[in-house]
Amino acid sequence: MVVFLLSLTSNVKAQQHYHNSKNDSIQISLLTCGPGEEVYSLYGHTAIRFHDLKNNQDLVVNYGMFSFSQRFFILRFVFGLTDYEMGIMPFDAFMEEYDSEGRWVKEQILNIPLQDKMKIAMAIEKNYLPENRTYRYNYFYDNCTTRARDILIQNISGNVETQDNQKISSSYRKEIHKWNGDHCWARWGNDLLLGVNADRSIDGKEQQFLPDNLSRDWQTAKIRYADGKVYNFISQEHYLIAKNKSSVENNAVDSNIFSPYYLIGVIIVIILLASWKKTKHPLPYKIVMWSVWLITGLCGIIITAMIFSQHPTVSLNLQILLLNPLNLGMLVPALARNKKYNLTILTCLVLFIFGGIIQSYADGLEYLAFILLIVSQRDLLSQLLKHKKQL
Repeated sequence: MVVFLLSLTSNVKAQQHYHNSKNDSIQISLLTCGPGEEVYSLYGHTAIRFHDLKNNQDLVVNYGMFSFSQRFFILRFVFGLTDYEMGIMPFDAFMEEYDSEGRWVKEQILNIPLQDKMKIAMAIEKNYLPENRTYRYNYFYDNCTTRARDILIQNISGNVETQDNQKISSSYRKEIHKWNGDHCWARWGNDLLLGVNADRSIDGKEQQFLPDNLSRDWQTAKIRYADGKVYNFISQEHYLIAKNKSSVENNAVDSNIFSPYYLIGVIIVIILLASWKKTKHPLPYKIVMWSVWLITGLCGIIITAMIFSQHPTVSLNLQILLLNPLNLGMLVPALARNKKYNLTILTCLVLFIFGGIIQSYADGLEYLAFILLIVSQRDLLSQLLKHKKQL
C-alpha cells in the first residue's frame, strides 16, 4: 500500500507550486461516512482518499482501525486506554464494506496545489511507519476524524478558514445526542458515564470530533494563501453512496419497549407501592429497598472507578451522588439504623438533585433520586421518633 504514496511523492517532487495544474492527476478527498448499527459506529466515520487518476491508483487512509480481539478491549476502552491504528486499504474494498452495511459515503475533494498534496503524502508516509501508526484513541479529543483533519490541515501551506458555523455553541453531550437519540439505551449508557465536563461549552473546532460536523464546516470553508489569494477549500462534493430510505440511520431506531424512562418508572412505582404497604407488609418493602440500594451501590462502584479513567469527560460525574458506593452500607443493619449514615445518604441525594443545574443526567435518574429522598427521609424521621420515645 505504501508504494502508491512513495510513487506520489516521487512524481510531484519535480513539480512547481501552482494551482489547478493540468498535469495534476492527484485528488485528495475527505470521506465522510454515515452511521452504522453497532454502538461504536452510531456517529459515523471519516477517512482520507488518495486517487491518482492518471495511474489508476486509489487508496483510503483510515485512522479507525481496531480489533475487539485485543486483550481486555472493553475495559481498556472504558478507561481511555484503547489503541487505534492507522490503516491503508484499496478504495473499492472500503466502499464495498460501507455499501454492504447500508451506510452513505460523501466525498469532498480538496482544492489544493500539488505541493500541498506532496506534503500530505509525505506526512502520511511517516505516519504509516510501524512505530508511528498506533495512537491512543480518545473519542472527543483524538479520534479517526480529528486525526484525518489534522494531518490534512497541518500540511497545507494556506490557512483554512471556516464560516459562521464555527461560532455555534454546543457541548459534547448535545452533539452526540444528535446521533444516538433513536438508540435510547446507547444514549442512556453514554449519559450515565459522562460527567460535568461533557456539558461544558465547546467551540466549532471542538465540535469537529464528529465526522458530519467536520464535513459541514469544510463545505463552506475557504483557504487563504500568503500571497492573499483565497479559494474554496472544497472543489467538488458528492455522494459516493447516496442517502436513501434503506440507510441505517433511517431504520436503526431502538425498538426496545423497555426504555430507560419506562424501566425507572416501573422501579419508582414498585418503591411507592412497597412504601405504602410498609406497615402491613414490612418484608416486601425491605426487599425492594435492599434491591435498590444494592443496584445503585454497585453502579456507584463503576462510576467511582471512572474517576481513574484517562477520559477527562468522565472523571467528575455528579451522578455518583445517587449511584453511590455508600448505598451498599444501607444493606448493613447497623449502618441502616445509624442516624449520621442516613443523613449522609440524604445529603448526597439532595446534592444530586441540585447538581442537575450544572450537569445533564441519564434519563429518569432525577425522578428516582426524588423518590428515594422522600422515602429515606420518612424512614429517618421514623427512626428519630422511635429513638425519642425510647428516651
